[in-house]
Amino acid sequence: MSAARPVRLGPRSVAALVLIGAVGVVAFGWPLLADGSSVLAGRSQDAPWLLALVLPLLVAVVVATIADCGMDAKAVAMLGVLAAVGAALRPLGAGTAGLEPMFFLMVLSGRVLGPGFGFVLGAVTMFASALLTGGVGPWMPFQMLSMGWFTMGAGLLPGPVALRGRGELLMLALYGALASFAYGTVMNLQGWVTLQGLGSGISFQAGDPVRENLVRFVAYCAATSLGWDLGRAVLTVVLVMTIGSTVLRALRRATRRAAFEAQVTFEGAEKG
Repeated sequence: MSAARPVRLGPRSVAALVLIGAVGVVAFGWPLLADGSSVLAGRSQDAPWLLALVLPLLVAVVVATIADCGMDAKAVAMLGVLAAVGAALRPLGAGTAGLEPMFFLMVLSGRVLGPGFGFVLGAVTMFASALLTGGVGPWMPFQMLSMGWFTMGAGLLPGPVALRGRGELLMLALYGALASFAYGTVMNLQGWVTLQGLGSGISFQAGDPVRENLVRFVAYCAATSLGWDLGRAVLTVVLVMTIGSTVLRALRRATRRAAFEAQVTFEGAEKG
């Protein structure tokens, strides 16, 4: 018996996710992909702002495409509830040492509800959280895309039906830890570029060789976010291993009762 998922990934949804993935790689990684002769290197001051304008449109297209492929009213209701809970969980840690409990909920939700729902949930939750905390700025589209990837990745983990119990929790805890560091590293690419021209030994220098900028980026991550990423990873692992099984059961029970994949039939029609 296959696990019920409110959003099935059809060909259009997969194509949209591949498109946003490719654009996202360029949006985040252009400082390490562009050499001194690149057009982006010459417009390095403007690139973050231009990409911040493009990304929301692409994320909106992906969300609309996935929703058009099967997100019914019950799935939208579950999306709203989980996004509201996730947005409310994020400010609980007040950003202290990277303690953000919303990450563990995104891991478990993506695991149960699948990659399509996971991407939409991650992006919408980050958007709602930004509105709730006043964190709206050019970084928000990058956060939405990163959280969409984070949650979608949990839905792509192997063994959605056969793997249960402690083995599943260990897998989710490991994914949560690694993805927490990956999220912080990806978001560092967005913030690192804003340091250019400050004369710092770890700031991005437009036009310099990629190897030299890569060394600066590694130093930037170690100096600015390593402690935050570690705190996020540790809290995610602790929450998954302590209350993860309870939350997983609740999500799976809600998914079964919602019967997202049930077909609507009408009885009582006159027989010809």
